[in-house]
Amino acid sequence: MNSSVNVPAPVSVFFDGSCPLCQREVRMYQKIPSSVPIQWVDVSSNLQDNTTGRSCSELMSRFHVRTADGTVLSGARAFVALWLLFPSWRWLGRIGSLPLMPTILEVAYRGFLLIRPGIQWIFRKIYPDPKP
Repeated sequence: MNSSVNVPAPVSVFFDGSCPLCQREVRMYQKIPSSVPIQWVDVSSNLQDNTTGRSCSELMSRFHVRTADGTVLSGARAFVALWLLFPSWRWLGRIGSLPLMPTILEVAYRGFLLIRPGIQWIFRKIYPDPKP
């Protein structure tokens, strides 16, 4: 491998893979072509790639993205950063980047986090884990 080749650092997405809703959302994102490599890290099953400086419980409680420059974003700002990586979703990321939008989206995201356990319960009832 030639070490002089400058390969952009992949973006890392840290998500709760034990959450059925999160699993479905991440699978949807993984099918979309992105403008940069994305490393998907399921923090519910392994933290070997955790270079965020955050605890496992913190990573499990909110959506996190580490950008190519090493900045770790959380919550709504992490979603906006992720949307900007997908050419077909960039328009949504641009809207989310407008003045006041990150704050509005963060308020909505925090509201979602309050009802997330109930939504997870519903998803587990509708889409039970397949038994081996």
